[in-house]
Amino acid sequence: MAAHGLKRARPAELVPGTVSVLTARMNYLPQHSAEDWQALEWQRLAQPAEGVVSLYARGRDYHKVLRARLQKLADRIAGRVGPLGHRVFTDSAPVLEAELATRSGLGWRGKHTLVLHREAGSMFFLGEIFLDLALPTTAPVEAHCGSCSACMDLCPTGAIVGPGQLDARRCISYLTIEHPGPIPEDLRPHMGNRIYGCDDCQLACPWNKFARRSPLPDFDPREGLAGSTLASLLAWDEPEFLRRTEGSAIRRIGHERWLRNVAVAAGNALRQLAPGAEREALARALQARSAHPSDLVQSHVAWALAQAA
Repeated sequence: MAAHGLKRARPAELVPGTVSVLTARMNYLPQHSAEDWQALEWQRLAQPAEGVVSLYARGRDYHKVLRARLQKLADRIAGRVGPLGHRVFTDSAPVLEAELATRSGLGWRGKHTLVLHREAGSMFFLGEIFLDLALPTTAPVEAHCGSCSACMDLCPTGAIVGPGQLDARRCISYLTIEHPGPIPEDLRPHMGNRIYGCDDCQLACPWNKFARRSPLPDFDPREGLAGSTLASLLAWDEPEFLRRTEGSAIRRIGHERWLRNVAVAAGNALRQLAPGAEREALARALQARSAHPSDLVQSHVAWALAQAA
């Protein structure tokens, strides 16, 4: 925000010559998701020894997929109208994506701040093409959250502090992805087994019964990013982490933050698991990381092991 200021709200300052913004959405719910996918995801969160990665990040990096699609669309437009000044974006620049999406009729802002659509829920990515071509505008749609407060009530850390108001400092998605340092100790117990992102506000949303499956295999879950135990994820060394996350959005956090996140989840699991082989395996996996060269990893592993006391 400090670096870009009002460029976020003034597209022509970000890309000189911009006259119109074409907004788009792309569904990302995996193509083979079950009808009761929300219930199945809640079940994952109830398995303390399993590491849970947010649905959108289990497949290929959406930046790559959506950006390529938007560029193809821009090329097709240029093929119809001639030379075209344009630039494509998807979560990659100071662009107020949700605000542009709502102003152009792609949906309304839910109380969790995400964009919702009556026929698609919120399980989609947003992207934009800034154009030097004047296009007719499309009207916004009405909001349909009504008195529902499910997303606010079920946020694990209470990050949704009011309708349309999110305290990012408490948001698990922010803490596990954007936040570079130690995760505040008072929030760690509330993170459960979430190791990259958080879907709870979307799982709670009634409109997501209309979420659409993606026809693309890009968003199908990769091996290791769905259903893996925390003990096995702690065992990934950096080369293994890089191999497993090649072409994935997860790679951007790096191995150090990955171990930090998994350690927090492991500590929460040790508090919940009954004595037995599963608990012992997790404690051994943590012990194996206790001498990690990173102070960040060491401190989170020490906290996790202390939860077994």
